[in-house]
Amino acid sequence: MLINWHQLRKNIQLNGQHFINGKSCDSHDGSTISKKSPIDGSWLLDFARGKKSDIDSAVDAADNAFQIWSNLQPSKRKELLLNFANIIEQNKEELALLETIDMGKPVQESLSVDLNATINCFRYYAEAIDKIYGEVAPTANNSFAYIVREPVGVVGVIVPWNYPLIMTAWKLAPALAVGNTVVVKPSERSPLTAIKLAKLASEAGIPDGVINVVCGYGHEAGEALALHDRVRVLGFTGSVAVGKKILAYSSQSNLKHVYNELGGKSAVLVFNDYHDLDNIARGICGSMFYNQGQSCNAPSRVLVSEDIADELIQLLVQKTKQFKVGDPFSADKVLGAVVDEKHMNHILSYIESGYKDGAKCLIGGKQINQESGGYYLEPAIFDHVTMDMKIAQEEIFGPVLSVIRFKTEEEAIKLANSTEFGLQAGIWSNDINRVHRVARKLQAGTVHVNQYDGDNITVPFGGVKQSGNGRDKSLHALDKYSELKTIWIQID
Repeated sequence: MLINWHQLRKNIQLNGQHFINGKSCDSHDGSTISKKSPIDGSWLLDFARGKKSDIDSAVDAADNAFQIWSNLQPSKRKELLLNFANIIEQNKEELALLETIDMGKPVQESLSVDLNATINCFRYYAEAIDKIYGEVAPTANNSFAYIVREPVGVVGVIVPWNYPLIMTAWKLAPALAVGNTVVVKPSERSPLTAIKLAKLASEAGIPDGVINVVCGYGHEAGEALALHDRVRVLGFTGSVAVGKKILAYSSQSNLKHVYNELGGKSAVLVFNDYHDLDNIARGICGSMFYNQGQSCNAPSRVLVSEDIADELIQLLVQKTKQFKVGDPFSADKVLGAVVDEKHMNHILSYIESGYKDGAKCLIGGKQINQESGGYYLEPAIFDHVTMDMKIAQEEIFGPVLSVIRFKTEEEAIKLANSTEFGLQAGIWSNDINRVHRVARKLQAGTVHVNQYDGDNITVPFGGVKQSGNGRDKSLHALDKYSELKTIWIQID
């Protein structure tokens, strides 16, 4: 059945309250943050502006609920998390609508990608609960030592605005599966789906206080959460600058474990032994401009062998022309709005720096649909980019692609590794020896080969260098939210 998203948008009731100990509530001091729509610039709602006292209340609730949740039989936690996933599925249209209202992405992508990934994430970790075993150590015959995995207690989660629902699920699901309770601080730019998610968890039968959501600014609610002495682990996705602050807050408080999943400036290396350049252009543009380029793993640097560069660039421009930008509730729009006016101007400032530094803009790079009141940008491609330019070194977080030419394999690897980031990378080559050789030399958490963005819940996501130490997804995520305990028994 065709969904009338505009009608649903008119009828939906937006909730901007915190969710603490199973109840919606305002901030203690009554303060709020006003939010505008990225789609048309209109006022959406005033949502709660959490501060230290609100974080304290949420941590109290999580701390009190920890004994209940952690002592449930694993089979019971599994049952509740599966029920939670089912209720999310039953409310997927509303959640997709909230996601698009919050950050402007096409609603069909919110529904087909974000919601399906979120539901699958909770089901995956629910099913893992009763399949994780402890260990027995190979000790001498007069002793017996075994190792168990235990929950840490209260987990803090701070998530970004670009994939609010997915990022929350990636951290919340494994933390809950192990037996922890959680306080979530969503971005002040996109709080709506986290609030709804917490309410649905309550409907699913998850005990009060297990999942709490405090809205607000990073320098207020986020800082209070990161400094809190009863928060044992903090999972963060966001910028390098904030990730460094959170590490400092850990040292200033209780030395909580911090798992940072930070930015990226990912490179794809296109070698001249891969001959289907149309496939390459389609893959690069699809990944780069998805979500309006607001993805930390976007392949924002194309490193291409100079003898095929002109042909590939021509195809990249052709593919970019196919991206329709506009109303994210319209079925024919591939790109929606960027998250807000501030971020739009941030992206435009990088485009201007590309011009000033001598790069050549081949297509796009301008604000459009200004009559709508929303924040829409044309996807842009810059050619003749060099690694000393800002657009080649810094994370833009928008639909801006830079093309850099290379002569040799060694030069390509050097160029790829010459930023502070190391989140993802890509290789396009039909030489299997080259693929293995180059993949091992690239400084990245994930290396894609002859595709980009291949992904599912079973593989870890995270980076190296200043892309952080976090690892979302896969069974490895359970390690981040648990402690190993050794129990040693002497046998007489």
